[in-house]
Amino acid sequence: MKLIIAIVRPERLHDVKVAATEAGAKGMTVIDVKGRGDQKGITLQSRGGSYEVEFIQKVKIEMAVKDELAPKIIDAVVQAARTDRGPGDGKIFVLPIDEVIRIRTGQRNGESL
Repeated sequence: MKLIIAIVRPERLHDVKVAATEAGAKGMTVIDVKGRGDQKGITLQSRGGSYEVEFIQKVKIEMAVKDELAPKIIDAVVQAARTDRGPGDGKIFVLPIDEVIRIRTGQRNGESL
């Protein structure tokens, strides 16, 4: 099993959710986050001048999936999250999962997903 963590632009959330679901993801957790990457923030302009925004608003999506579904889901997320507008489209992290337990039934691992 794998834990796929995708950090994407908020406006791409709907497309990522649809693409991941169509690729086989059953459930996901979505968290509003702020962060920065290579661009180290951005400079915004307003009537009063310019100002620095160090941490950019993003959405973190976590999905626990079976190993065989992970590549297809990852590819779907990449395609859905990409904007071709330069830096800031996000990152995907893939981690192994040792064990999963469904609290309600006590099912473990593959049965619990």
